[in-house]
Amino acid sequence: MSAGTLTPSETRVSGDYIEQVMAQVKAKNPAEPEFHQAVQEVFDSLRLVLQRHPEYREAKILERIVEPERLIMFRVPWFDDQGKIQVNRGFRIEMNSAIGPYKGGLRFHPSVTLGILKFLAFEQVFKNSLTTLPMGGGKGGSDFDPKGKSDNEVMRFCQSFMTELQRHIGPDTDVPAGDIGVGGREIGFLFGQYKRLRNEFTGVLTGKGLNWGGSLIRPEATGYGCVYFAAEMLKTRKETLEGKLCLVSGSGNVSQYTIEKLLDLGAKPLTVSDSNGVICDPDGIDREKLAYILELKNVRRGRIRDYADKFKKAIFMATDIKSDHNPLWNIKADCAFPSATQNEINAKDAANLIKNGVKVVSEGANMPSTLEATKLFLENKILYGPAKAANAGGVATSGLEMAQNSARLSWTRAEVDDRLHKIMIAIHDNCFRTAEKYGTPGNLVNGANIGGFLKVADSMLDQGLV
Repeated sequence: MSAGTLTPSETRVSGDYIEQVMAQVKAKNPAEPEFHQAVQEVFDSLRLVLQRHPEYREAKILERIVEPERLIMFRVPWFDDQGKIQVNRGFRIEMNSAIGPYKGGLRFHPSVTLGILKFLAFEQVFKNSLTTLPMGGGKGGSDFDPKGKSDNEVMRFCQSFMTELQRHIGPDTDVPAGDIGVGGREIGFLFGQYKRLRNEFTGVLTGKGLNWGGSLIRPEATGYGCVYFAAEMLKTRKETLEGKLCLVSGSGNVSQYTIEKLLDLGAKPLTVSDSNGVICDPDGIDREKLAYILELKNVRRGRIRDYADKFKKAIFMATDIKSDHNPLWNIKADCAFPSATQNEINAKDAANLIKNGVKVVSEGANMPSTLEATKLFLENKILYGPAKAANAGGVATSGLEMAQNSARLSWTRAEVDDRLHKIMIAIHDNCFRTAEKYGTPGNLVNGANIGGFLKVADSMLDQGLV
């Protein structure tokens, strides 16, 4: 019997066990739909594994892997520019350290809740496993919103946040990075406060400035890696990105460098977006237009609608929160790179992408497709790169930054980019081979979930009941 062939009774047994654990997850973690969704997606893939590995059931690996090893929640008081006291809530989810110190970003956004961070931390465990680097999974952040705040307000918040967080992190314990709302400015303020309180200069954060321990390519890495992964998927059909029309959502760090690498490989990116709406440029976004986007979003911190004022052929479509679909995903194209936020592609959006000829979806954001959208992509044989594989380039390069910090070295841009490219090729190869081994060729969702899980699960078995 092949590794991917289950008898009906085997399927029923593994399915019953998964449903029992899933029911426990929902009961213990009520009102956390994003966490439930992330766990369900992984568990659906593991049906193919559990009957072959009864040791995982006996050691209750599933029950253990969904529970954070440590969960930290704390008050963050700070003064605004008017001298008034503001209070936010801070979090750090230390999910799993079976294969290395906790590693994962900090997100500052009003939407941050415990459930969202638990979903992100859970995904991070498997993503980090896939990178081939020794990193566990974690995530953190706050409901603080940096938008509209002065640099001094952001600094005061970051210093208050780090005053508590520094008790729980360290270069061999937990190494946070940036995420939505946490860029180079915030990492600088956080690192400065850590150094001040601990009286040590260590690689406790990644995404640092180049003058003080950062790595070349780190800002670009998630976007670059997502495009490298798409190129690997296309290779399986003997195609390249040359001349492909590409849809990119978002306009932050991931989106910007996805567009840059698409241009490097000869593709034609058409779109960007932010919370106010979508830009579609039928002439394509070239390097001059990309430079404008970088200046608009990173320096002026403006809104993407300004792009249409600058480049007259571009069309701006305002966000309609009542609509059942996003117009960005209803444009004729070859490839899609969702790079904004979780669940931005629903079933209607997925159907629109398929209808408009999209053959490749490579996820730059974390879990940007709903379970229903994912199912549609797989049923229609779309080359679908799930986030935990396709966007792993960011954390992979964070791992490379950690390695450089430990060795007190700085690698060249070409060296870091080459290592990143090789890691993304290795991730795709692992997902592709694992999907075939477990009887679902071409299903990179199964390949990523199973490939990431096996390394962590086996490490947990080796280390005993901890």
